[in-house]
Amino acid sequence: MATPVRRPGRWRPTLDRPALVALLLGLAGVGYRLALTLFTVPGSNSDEATFGLAALHIAHRHERPVFLYGQRYMGMLESYLAAPLVGWAGPSWPVLRLPLLALYAIFLWLTYRLTRRLFSPWLAVFVVGLLALGSERVVRDQLTVVGGRPEVKPAVVAMLLIAVALGERRVRHRWLATGGFGLLAGLALWSDWLIVPYLVVAGLLLLWAAPRDLVRWPGLALVVGFLAGVAPMIEDNLGAPPGQDSWSVFQKISTMPGATPSWPERLRGGLLEGVPLAGGLCPSSGCARWATWFGPLYVALLVAAAALGLVAYRRAADAAARVRAVARLALVVGAVLTLLGYVHSALSATDPLGNARYLSVLQISLPAVLWPLWLAATYAVRAGVGGAARVGGAAAGLVLAAITAATVAATVAFVAAAPSIRAEERQARELADTVRGAGLHEVYADYWTCNRLVFNTGETVACGVLVGNLTPGQNRYLPYWRRVGRAERPGYVLAIGSPAERTLRLLLGDGADAAVLAEIGDHRVYHPPIALRPWR
Repeated sequence: MATPVRRPGRWRPTLDRPALVALLLGLAGVGYRLALTLFTVPGSNSDEATFGLAALHIAHRHERPVFLYGQRYMGMLESYLAAPLVGWAGPSWPVLRLPLLALYAIFLWLTYRLTRRLFSPWLAVFVVGLLALGSERVVRDQLTVVGGRPEVKPAVVAMLLIAVALGERRVRHRWLATGGFGLLAGLALWSDWLIVPYLVVAGLLLLWAAPRDLVRWPGLALVVGFLAGVAPMIEDNLGAPPGQDSWSVFQKISTMPGATPSWPERLRGGLLEGVPLAGGLCPSSGCARWATWFGPLYVALLVAAAALGLVAYRRAADAAARVRAVARLALVVGAVLTLLGYVHSALSATDPLGNARYLSVLQISLPAVLWPLWLAATYAVRAGVGGAARVGGAAAGLVLAAITAATVAATVAFVAAAPSIRAEERQARELADTVRGAGLHEVYADYWTCNRLVFNTGETVACGVLVGNLTPGQNRYLPYWRRVGRAERPGYVLAIGSPAERTLRLLLGDGADAAVLAEIGDHRVYHPPIALRPWR
């Protein structure tokens, strides 16, 4: 850790060897993601564009959205963080993502601090090294502005550090610490409900470690901080129509119509595919059969970490040691509750590749999960240990090496795919330039084209979402839909061969080819001589 050293005429902090190595690994991780950010890798999409457009509206129109346009459960904190930059520099994917890069760096630093405090300096270095790598799934959750996960992870780690510091009596201004704890909890709850399991365990840790700080001024600061953070959600829900409050909406999206998947199907999707994907051991296309071993191993490591935490608690020589042991258990319980919540949902079975993002918060518990392996591997190299311990330590070391190798391989596979991602991104910008250059200011398109097109054109083009039979789709920002609806001759930007394009060509008849303005990649731009709105 950094240690202040005062000498005559100069003062500078010094780093011990673990801190220096962790710093270098952390800089490498930030540099890797900075390069990806500048090249817009991973690629953008319309969900991210919606957050970007909200940032523009916050900066220029003084709008104050609470939740993502068109829903009432995903907070807009990322849009508010990006609003000053986007308002100053204009719509740009790298500019939009820069605040998330800063959040990643903060998460890395806080995780190092927490791991070093609770476990060991060199395990903290190893954790930073793994977090510096990143497959497509991991980096997408860290760098794309789609709400929730990038900001709630550093918030929870900071809350755990605050609770541990209060329990160890290392905080001077305790009311400031509890107020900050409450503010972080409120902001995290507003931002993403998926973090609730970790908020619960962090709150219980605070209650156990520093019960005296929950009364009088520190307790009041805790409540005020929490209410300040969650105030936007409370205000919005108080005025929400029946069935449109956050809890009702969240329940609807957590359940799916149709046959309920069996528990074996959920466990297979959640553990064998979801956990390795979220952990960065697999490419986004899915996990190879050999990589699914990490799912059952993850559960076994959680059990081992819980046992180690209980042993550490019983052997603790003082109150500070007991606080650290309970904090380790909090990391384990947070991961267990998150896993249980995920496999309870049908989404874990129906689309494990697409929904593994909901497990990205498990990175918070990575130090606790690796602790049993690290302890076994480091114990085996001590002098005087028995043969069985050496064999077990060697096996643990091999598992750590395998996790590292799989993470490196997934990272390399992602980097190798970057040129194709860049090509698709250039095509999207070319499509936007073509639409704007053709003088079209109002167009119809599918969901995954619309808001991305609007953001790429800086809102000079408005887009209304249609589905395959050319009827209204999911229009998150209704002013765009109304503006296109008033246009006398709106254009159409449709994927070649899609149901929407086939429907449009059927309506245009012999004049279909004459209405084509351009063909960009897998999209065609149409400008019919009359407005075609079949739903009217």
